Order: sequence, then C-alpha cells, then structure tokens
Amino acid sequence: MGRFARLCEIASPTGEEGEVAADVRRELESFGLEVAEDDAAVPAGAGAGNLLTRIPGTGERWVAFCAHLDTVPHDGPIEVVLEDGIYRSRGETILGADNKAAVAVLVELAARHAESPAEAGIELLFTVAEEQGLKGAAQFDVSQLRSRVGYVLDHATAIGEVITAAPTHMAIEADFTGVEAHAGLKPETGRSAIAAAASAISELELGRLDSGTTANIGTIAGGSSGNVVPGACRVTGEARSTDPERVTAVIAAMSDSMVWAASEAGCEVEIVTYEHFRGYRIPDGADSLRIAEAALRSRGHEPIRIPTGGGSDANVFIAAGLDFLLLANGTFENHTADESVPQANLGEMLEICEAIVSEAGRC
Repeated sequence: MGRFARLCEIASPTGEEGEVAADVRRELESFGLEVAEDDAAVPAGAGAGNLLTRIPGTGERWVAFCAHLDTVPHDGPIEVVLEDGIYRSRGETILGADNKAAVAVLVELAARHAESPAEAGIELLFTVAEEQGLKGAAQFDVSQLRSRVGYVLDHATAIGEVITAAPTHMAIEADFTGVEAHAGLKPETGRSAIAAAASAISELELGRLDSGTTANIGTIAGGSSGNVVPGACRVTGEARSTDPERVTAVIAAMSDSMVWAASEAGCEVEIVTYEHFRGYRIPDGADSLRIAEAALRSRGHEPIRIPTGGGSDANVFIAAGLDFLLLANGTFENHTADESVPQANLGEMLEICEAIVSEAGRC
C-alpha cells in the first residue's frame, strides 16, 4: 500500500499529530465522507483532535474500528523501504506501523465502502495521544458511537490473536527531600535524598511478580553536584496486573517501602499514585469476541485468545462500558528500529475487517 508508506513518513509523535490527521481527513473527505474532529487536542496534549467518520450501511447495525494517529518519539525522518515483501525503516528510526498499519487499512476500508455500502454501517475512529497514556481516547465522547461492537487494531503480534485480558496500569511518583551539605567538609550534617531513594528501591520486588503482574522503577534523578549531599531525588515507577486488587497491593507496598526508607534516612517523601488505565477481561459470550472469531475463521485463521501486558484504546472503551475488542494486526517489534510489517499482512487485515463487517451485519 503506497498509502501506508506515505502515512509512516509523516512524522507524528504524540503532540505532533496535526499533519497526519489533516492527511487522513483530506483523504476521507475526498471519498465524499464527513469527518468530525473533537476538542481532545488541548486536554490530551495532542496536535489534533480525534477524528470520527461514518459510512452508512444498507441495514440498521453498525460496527466500529479504531486506530491511533500518533507514534512514539523518534530521531530523524522516517524512510520506508519494502524488501522481500516486508516494510521496514531504512534508518535507525521506528517504522510507524504502530499504528499506521491500522490507519492505512481503515482508510482503504472507507475507500471501498464510501460508494458501495456494506450491510452494516461502519464507524472509523482515529485517536490521538495514545502512546502517552491513551489520552485521546479518554477525551472522546463515546456516546457519539452508534455501534454496539468495536475493534481496536493495535497489538504487535501475529494475525489471528485476539486479546481477551489486559492489565490495570498504575503509576507511582516519589519526591524524596533531604538536607544538602558540603560532601567534603560537613557530610554528617546532610541527609541524602538519593541514598534514601536507593534504600527504598533495594527493598522493592520488581520485574515479573506473577503471571499477570509486573512492577518497575523507571527513572531516578536528583542531586546538584558531586560534592554536595543531595537534598532532592525523584523516583518514578509503575505496576501492572490483570488483577486490580493485586496492582493496588503492589503500589501500596512500593509506597510503604519508600516511606520507611525516607524515615530511616532522616528524609521526607511525597508520593503520588494514579491510574493510567483500567484493565479488563473479555467475557466468553461477548458479541465482539464471537464476531471477530467467526470472521477470522472465515479467512482461514484459527483464533488464539491471549492476554497482554500493555494498554490500548480498548482499555478506555471497555472501561466506559462498550463491547470492544483488541486485535493483533500483524506488526512486529513496535517502538524499535527493527519494527516491521509484511506487506501481505496489510491486505489480510483489510479482508479481516471486511469479514467483521459482514458478520456484524448478519448478527
């Protein structure tokens, strides 16, 4: 798809989605479709709002598809190459298949049906600021959707995998405050905020805690000079679990360790915790699951139900009470310079979307 390469080469890290959003909007409008942009840009910290377009069907049912327009940050321009049937980046950057592989597929779906309606109506939602906490989706007014089922095409694994569980993701930020002192003349009068933070971290259980739970300390920063006992240190981390009670317990344990370590070192600590997104488990009888699995089988794929350790816009929509499902879309090594997608996977995901539309129209 030439469209895919063009979209990837339009830089759109979170906060700079304006150009790619305008490109997608222009193309959809060239098909005669109306495109609505919401007011998500400012609250989401994005370069544009979320885009929504509808393609009425011949029947009364609707089905929604979602892809996000932003990418993770990258250095330098993206140049797409096609070698041996696989799209890659020529340089040391990401490719941008996350999530422009899905954007390209959905724009082509619109092109097919703008003048040739399917039985089910199609709603296409292109979100912003997904990579920095699902912020665009969180700002979208879900009451606008007419669809009773929806699909997010945003999991970097093999086509045929359907994601039936995702974790709740909680963040923790801790600011340790000590007492500065000259490290050579009067170190005994100081209280090291970095030492307090290090002591706390050394007591934490990190990594994979069980099959559905992880914990991590991602950054630590503080101090002003090598000859000054540091008076400030900031630590950030996270915990994720498919069990919401477990993730709350892990974050609480991390907080307790930090409070204890600060006290032992004669320092103070201020801790803030918050939820990035809510986890979910898809019920076996969900219409979205039944329709997707029937569509996959019709294309010769045996569906494989898997959990994920990451988040997607599906987390937001499911938390809002919608029957949405996250699907693997056959991209690989997302967020790295080794990111790739086979050309054939773009065409196959388009046909799977067509099969979903057909199944949704019959149900």
